[in-house]
Amino acid sequence: MHTQRLTLTLTALASAGLLLSACGTESGAGSEGGSGGRSVDSGQSVTGVRWNVESLTLGGKKHAAPDDAYLKIGKDGRSGGSYGCNHVGADVSVDGDTLDFGKPLMTKRACADEGRMAFEKNLVRALGAGKFTAKVEGDRMTLTSAKGDHVDFTSGPAEPDTPLTGTKWTVHTIGAGKTAASLPKALSGKVHLTFGDGKVRGTLGCNDVTAKAEAKDGGITFGAPATTRKLCPGDAMKTERALLKLFDGKARYEVKQDALTLTASDGTVISASAAPKDEKKK
Repeated sequence: MHTQRLTLTLTALASAGLLLSACGTESGAGSEGGSGGRSVDSGQSVTGVRWNVESLTLGGKKHAAPDDAYLKIGKDGRSGGSYGCNHVGADVSVDGDTLDFGKPLMTKRACADEGRMAFEKNLVRALGAGKFTAKVEGDRMTLTSAKGDHVDFTSGPAEPDTPLTGTKWTVHTIGAGKTAASLPKALSGKVHLTFGDGKVRGTLGCNDVTAKAEAKDGGITFGAPATTRKLCPGDAMKTERALLKLFDGKARYEVKQDALTLTASDGTVISASAAPKDEKKK
């Protein structure tokens, strides 16, 4: 049996943004099961596909998923998705057709729709409860636990990358891998950046900011920041100081679907996700 180790992350956490470091490589070839389903030994049947969550069955009760809940596992061992409201990422070990999910890393956006929040809570709890057997049949994938609980997915086309400019990017994580830390709960959804017309504008956690920002060939040249001058509680100022490391210098950037990763010249990694459609113009 081929054994592999994949690390799932939210690129947007997301696409996670919410990106954790990957380890291991994909190897082996898929095998056909008696029912025609393919195991996930090679990863070829599950990676590079947007898996739309169709439903979650717990204790024999089926729960329909929100229309935009999904999970995507990249061929590089990184993954991001949304479980109904927030972007979520987690480590997962893959041994043959057995998947074992680790503790999730999530954004902390509160949704007004209680149904979405309830589904997300159930799915997070279910995937963290133990090992799952994965089976892919055509455009469908099912993850089944030892207790018989299962998550059903259907495949869909990968979404195009969100444009860097004109998008409201909500910052959710500072750091990468083991150093990744979500923003304090009080700042959830309040820290954001928008690029356009050669500038970047946004809120750093305490103060508003404006600066020149020219993007080219995967890099952004930031000008000196002009900020308001409010004094805020310690967590807000700590977050702001970390984000200010982006400015008055060059940073690398990468957009994957609705996830943005910025790496400042000193190595500070900042992860953000595109705001939901109903918030992008606010």
